[in-house]
Amino acid sequence: MLKLYIGNKNYSSWSMRPWVLLKQSGIPFEEEMVRFDSFEADSQFKRALQALSPTGKVPLLVDGALAVWDTLAIAEYLAEAFPEKQLWPKDTKARAHARSACAEMHSGFSALRSACPMNIEASLPHIGALVLRDQPSVGADLRRLCSLWDEALSNHGGPCLYGDFSIADAYFAPVVMRIKTYALPVPATVQAYLGRVCALPGVKAWIDGALAEQDFLAFEEPYRLSR
Repeated sequence: MLKLYIGNKNYSSWSMRPWVLLKQSGIPFEEEMVRFDSFEADSQFKRALQALSPTGKVPLLVDGALAVWDTLAIAEYLAEAFPEKQLWPKDTKARAHARSACAEMHSGFSALRSACPMNIEASLPHIGALVLRDQPSVGADLRRLCSLWDEALSNHGGPCLYGDFSIADAYFAPVVMRIKTYALPVPATVQAYLGRVCALPGVKAWIDGALAEQDFLAFEEPYRLSR
């Protein structure tokens, strides 16, 4: 059986993507959580992961003797291993757009991701307002994100970005969490999409797991001193 190594569900946006993809698609897998303590070379987290992965990071998918690291590589591996699940859109043009969108998310939106780290348990609307006031690059990222989603939804009709659930929806799920935590303003069409993402059973299961965690990690919490 596939084994997916992940970090804390409340904080680990990278881990959320393949976990949601597997869960929502009904692909059997075993979860192995390696809780964050720190990311220093001698941390328990790093020691555990470096024995399994060349990067010492999560997520990590293990299939027998094969280790696949990086969220995009994991998504592509699963798409090839389970073609019957149709993890990318079937239409050629929609698939190309979805891949472009995921690649843009993978390498871009750095201002938004840096200023608004994923923290599912928290509610930080006041921080979101300050970030948008003081960091124009975050606003630019948010506008680009909304434009990207609106284009996909307009061209492919929903309920997910490219019709049925796909890798793209799993890939953007962590930024959906950020928008909700920081109450970032988005158009009504995008707000409706956020609601549909959160209602997906795979996403809801991740959120429930995040809310059940009791860890408070100061290095993951730039805006709070406690839960």
